[in-house]
Amino acid sequence: MHGPTSPAWLLVALCAATGAYCLLRMRSGVEEQRRAAGGEALMGFGMAVMAVPATAFTPPGWAWPLYAAVFGAAALRTLWAARSGPHHLHHLVGTGAMVYMSLAMAASPTSHHHAHTGAGEPLVTGALLLYFTGYVLVSGARLVPAAAPAGGTVAPRWGDRPELARACRLSMGIGMVAMLMTM
Repeated sequence: MHGPTSPAWLLVALCAATGAYCLLRMRSGVEEQRRAAGGEALMGFGMAVMAVPATAFTPPGWAWPLYAAVFGAAALRTLWAARSGPHHLHHLVGTGAMVYMSLAMAASPTSHHHAHTGAGEPLVTGALLLYFTGYVLVSGARLVPAAAPAGGTVAPRWGDRPELARACRLSMGIGMVAMLMTM
């Protein structure tokens, strides 16, 4: 990722924290939540690694194709899971975006310098930016608290808190917008 170093480190911290919380969510008692949390943890940590500023670490040339292969495999797994419900389609777009960014970095003539200006196809980058910007706006609106139901309810475990899962997805969406804007 190119650009100022401080925002890049903030993006690394945001994505790593999101990935760490998603690992906690994998302890949920609900299998579907565990499975989704695993994919989201992969995305969070993958985005964190991809966002490390070039001043700290420049990946070797073989890293980008390897990255594309890992997220390509995750996309195939998500495509298989999408048969059971449309809620997996967002994960498919996310893994596809990671494959796209990895391939754009691999094809960039200056990829070994981490200077990514002009990497990728503008139409694809623009479409992904529109999608993730819309996703961030809708996800942010969903986080607005609703009126609490009357009566005492048992607080859910950390891995089963839907508002935190939504906040994780929102932060990864924000991170994806930031990463796509630097392409």
